[in-house]
Parts: sequence; structure tokens; C-alpha cells
Amino acid sequence: MAEVRGGDSHSENSTSRVLRISQLDAFELDDALEQLVWSQFARCFQHFKPGLLTRVEPELKALLQLLVWRFTVYSKSATVGQNLLNIRYHNTLIPGQKYRPLSQQQKLWLALFTVGEKWLQERSHSFFLSHSGFQKAQRALASLSGMAKAASLLNFLFFLRSGSFPTLTERLLGVRPVFVRPQGAREINFQYMNRELLWHGFAEFIIFLLPLLNVWKLKAKAFGLFSFSDQSGNQAESSGHSECAICTEWPIMPHSIGCGHVFCYYCIKSRAVADAFFSCPKCRTEVTTIQPVKLQIEMIKMQQT
Repeated sequence: MAEVRGGDSHSENSTSRVLRISQLDAFELDDALEQLVWSQFARCFQHFKPGLLTRVEPELKALLQLLVWRFTVYSKSATVGQNLLNIRYHNTLIPGQKYRPLSQQQKLWLALFTVGEKWLQERSHSFFLSHSGFQKAQRALASLSGMAKAASLLNFLFFLRSGSFPTLTERLLGVRPVFVRPQGAREINFQYMNRELLWHGFAEFIIFLLPLLNVWKLKAKAFGLFSFSDQSGNQAESSGHSECAICTEWPIMPHSIGCGHVFCYYCIKSRAVADAFFSCPKCRTEVTTIQPVKLQIEMIKMQQT
């Protein structure tokens, strides 16, 4: 506990900026948490009447988000994603290098702009669908939403340039994330990097090589090497006409390529299109013409029955 307190007291002077990727990762973690909390909450009502939560779904989501906000931003000045990445909010409205936590007003406005904005978007959409007489209000809200999105886009472009204030809300409230404790120098294990680069290059080579290989032709050659031709003439002829030489099932729309075997039309047509030199996997006869053999199959089927 002494070490933790000492680390916290030492971090009071730390206002180092956070990497851009870390700030964006924190938002992704927060979104994943919101989806997880809502899915677990909705699962509690899966055996109730369908559509029970539909009418109050925006309000329930807002309440769950406020509950998460109460135990994260309100108490620790950091979201769940920021806590996982050792980040917290810093109040930039108070000048100085020393760390300043968020004020009560900043926390409340942050909850209003984040939770309230999502609730307003979902509730206004369902409200205007059920009430068609508020066209002017709908247009005004759509205009404000478009202006807010344009301002958010400009703010994000400034964020990519400066690395501060990834959202418009954080810029307006004067809060930015900082590291909880000073970050040490990053040490790179070159042996690990070489191994990862080797496997990455090998995977790219395999992905490039596999589409160039004719898997069906290799399979046919392997099947021809291990196939046996010691069956009796009648049994071989009967089995050759009663099953597809490729899929070994009863041939659908049976066709022949000139040998004594039968193929499904889809099987032989797809193989012939994929490989111009495709040959029968049983007798190695190359494809010359594809002809239907429907009458022969029906006669054999009648003889078997």
C-alpha cells in the first residue's frame, strides 16, 4: 500500500500527453463495455414477452451509462478504457504543470454531452417516427446534428495534428487525458521482433502461393496413386455409373467426359472451368466433351431396384 500511495503522490506532477492511439483505444474499450453491459442486461429479459424493452430502450441504456459513469469518471476522473490503459482526465482550465482532477461541473457536463447526446439521438429518432407533425423541429434537429458532425470532424483533424482533445466535448470542457504515472523508456526485444517478422513473411508467402496451386489436380493425382483396379468388370462398371467420380455421391444431372465414369454436372463443369487439363480421377482420361448420360443412369437404377 505504501508503494501504491507513493506512486500516486509521485504521479500528481505527471501531466505527460498520451499517445493518439492510446486515446482512440480507450474509446474503443468504452464502446465495447457499453455493448457488453447492455447485452448482459437484455439477457435478463430474454424469457419475457418479446419487445418488452423496446419502448424504454434509450432510457435504460442512458441509466446504465450513468451508472458506469458514476463509478468511473465521477469517482476516478477516468473511464473504464482509460483505467485499463493507465490514463485519466486532466483539468487544463487550471494553469500549471501539476495534475488537476476534474471539477464537479466538468464531470456533470461530460456526462450530459456523452450520455445525453446518445439518448437524444435514439429518442428523437423514435419520436419523429411516431409523430409526423413536427417536421420543422425534425429539420432543425437534423441541421444541428449535421453542424455538430462537421465540427467533430474538424476537431478530429486538429487532434491528428496536435494529439490533444480527440473529441469536441473534451475540447469545449478543457479536459485531456494524461498518464497516471510517468512512462519509462520502451525496450524492444529484437529476438521477438525477428520471430514475428519471420512468421509474418512466411504467412504472406503461403497466402500468395496457395491460390496458385491446383488443389483439385493434386488431389486427383493422389487418388489415382492409391486407387486399386482389381474389382470385377461388372462391379466396377456398376459403381462407375452409379456414383460421381468426384464427390462419390449419386450423380445429379449426370454427365460423361468420354470414359466409363459418370460425374455430376456441377462437379465436372466447375473442375473443367478451373483446370483446362482436368482428367478423370479414376482412369486419368482427359476432358474432351461433356455429354449427358441420363438414359444410362435410369436404366442402371431400374436394374438395381
